[in-house]
Amino acid sequence: MAKVTSATPGTFCWAELCSSDWAVAKPFYTQLFSWQFDDQPISRSADQPIGEDCYYTMLKKHQDDIAAMYQMMPDQVDANITSHWLAYIAVEDVDSKAVAAQTLGAQIIHGPHDVPGAGRMVMISDPGGALVALWQAEEHSGSQRVLEFNVPYWHELTTRDVQASSEFYTQLLGWQAEQMPMGEITYTLFNIDGKPVAGLMPMTDEWGKDTPAHCMIYFAVESCDAMVENTPHLGGQVCVPATDIEGIGRFAVLTDPSGAVFSIMESTSGDIEE
Repeated sequence: MAKVTSATPGTFCWAELCSSDWAVAKPFYTQLFSWQFDDQPISRSADQPIGEDCYYTMLKKHQDDIAAMYQMMPDQVDANITSHWLAYIAVEDVDSKAVAAQTLGAQIIHGPHDVPGAGRMVMISDPGGALVALWQAEEHSGSQRVLEFNVPYWHELTTRDVQASSEFYTQLLGWQAEQMPMGEITYTLFNIDGKPVAGLMPMTDEWGKDTPAHCMIYFAVESCDAMVENTPHLGGQVCVPATDIEGIGRFAVLTDPSGAVFSIMESTSGDIEE
C-alpha cells in the first residue's frame, strides 16, 4: 500500500472525469476498478438547488479518494463537448503559474478560482492544445493512493509540436526532458530530480487530423488482458487491444460508455503494490 497525504509540486495529483452521462459512467468504473463512491450534491447554477440530480462523485479505493467524476453541464453537451478525463498537476501558487503559463503560450480555459473546502485551480490549454489543470491544495491534496492497482499511474501528453510542448512544461514546471528512441519515434520522458513524472508522445500522421492533443491517463492494473475482456461486458469499448511495450509492460486504450477515453497499464517494473 502506498498512501499519501500530499503531492510534490510539479507532479500529477488528481484525475477528474467530465461525463456526458454520469449515470452510465459511474457503474462502469466502479465495477471495472472495484471502486467505492461518494456522491456529493452540488449546484449547477444559482437557479438550480444543490442536489437536484447533480453530484460530484468521489471515487474511492478502500475509502480513500483516488479520482472523481461529475455530470457534464447542459451547455457543454449542447456544444458537443465529448466526455473526457482531466489531469491535475500540483503547484504551490496557481495564480503565478497561470500568468506564467500564458506568457509561455498557453490559454486559460477556466479560472483561476477557489474550490471551497479543497483548494484553488486553473484549467489551461497548453501550446500543443492539450487540456490540463493546475492545483494548489488546501484541504484536499489529491489522490490519496499511488503506485497501487486501479489508481492513476502514468500521464502521457500527446502533441503535434514536440518542441513547443516540451519547452512549455520544462519552463513552467521545472521538468527535465530526456529523449528516448521508441521504434520509429522519439519519446520524451519528463523527470523531476531524476524521477519520471510524465511522458510526451509525438502525434504522427497515423493519428489523423481529427484527434486533438490531449493528456492520456493510465490506470495501473494487475491484468491488462482481464480488464480488456471485461470492458465490453460493462458497456465500454476497446480502442487499442492489450499490447506489449518492451521493458515497460502491457497496455490497452479503452472507452467508457459515455465516450471518455483512458488507458490501463500492467507494469513489469515491480513498483505497483496490491
